[in-house]
Amino acid sequence: MKLSSMGYLIKEGLRNIWNNRMMSLASIVVLVSCLIITGAAMLLSVNVSNLISNIGDDNQINVYLDYDLPDIEAIKLGSKISKIPNVEDCEFYSKDEGIKEFEEKLGDDIYQSMQGDDNPLGNVYKVRLSDLSEYKETIDQIKSLDGVMSISDRAAIARTLTKLNQFVTLVGSWVVAILAVVTLFIISNTIKMTMYSRRFEISIMKSVGATNAFVRIPFIIEAMTIGLISGLLASCVLISIYDPLRETASGMIALIGTSTIPLEKIWLPVLLTFSGIGIVIGILGGFISITKYLRKEGGEILGW
Repeated sequence: MKLSSMGYLIKEGLRNIWNNRMMSLASIVVLVSCLIITGAAMLLSVNVSNLISNIGDDNQINVYLDYDLPDIEAIKLGSKISKIPNVEDCEFYSKDEGIKEFEEKLGDDIYQSMQGDDNPLGNVYKVRLSDLSEYKETIDQIKSLDGVMSISDRAAIARTLTKLNQFVTLVGSWVVAILAVVTLFIISNTIKMTMYSRRFEISIMKSVGATNAFVRIPFIIEAMTIGLISGLLASCVLISIYDPLRETASGMIALIGTSTIPLEKIWLPVLLTFSGIGIVIGILGGFISITKYLRKEGGEILGW
């Protein structure tokens, strides 16, 4: 195919979008909605998986002591914890150090009112384990010691996050599947309307020897462009809301001692992935519609 012919076909495809702008807009809106929901589910799943991985890789636990445990007893308790075979390191973390981390968030007045005996936090031992395979046995030994109020069970957090990840994946898959079908339907109808409005022109082209490929290309270009625009718009929305959502969740993330994936590491993959998905969905919707039309008109489908 000559370069001049390809240029003409691309121009015709772009002109079709404008001529059927209302249906094109409807296709874009639905496809953008589908991609945003898909992207949100994927980003949530990726971040939850990252949290689970961080929890699994971190062999440190927090041992919270009774609020009224005297300092001398707290020191003795630390010595007992250190003697447990699977304990690699045991570091004391006072309640004064703990409250200091919240100084900026609390403000000067509230922070000053929580000093000394008014400090609502308790002393903590940060314990590092040698072998995670003995996690449960070590936890049970520490819990059995007098003066231990609770332990941060990171395994329980990991299990909860895993269930959340599975739920998001399941629900997201069903929603995406439904929206994908709706999107293909609307894109197909958009292309059908374009082909119907140009049916006489297509008949003339076929009668003078135009190939199926020559007929198809403008409509494929139209559908592909709709998909590309949708992918770019969805990517921009996802990228723009990602950091605000991370900041909203920062309080919870700080409590479990892990971090989410920063924007600079995901914006380019998001842009490329969803632009590509939009193009593929557009091409698929357009190809289905064109193939049905040519078969209905009695054309022989010979491929490209």
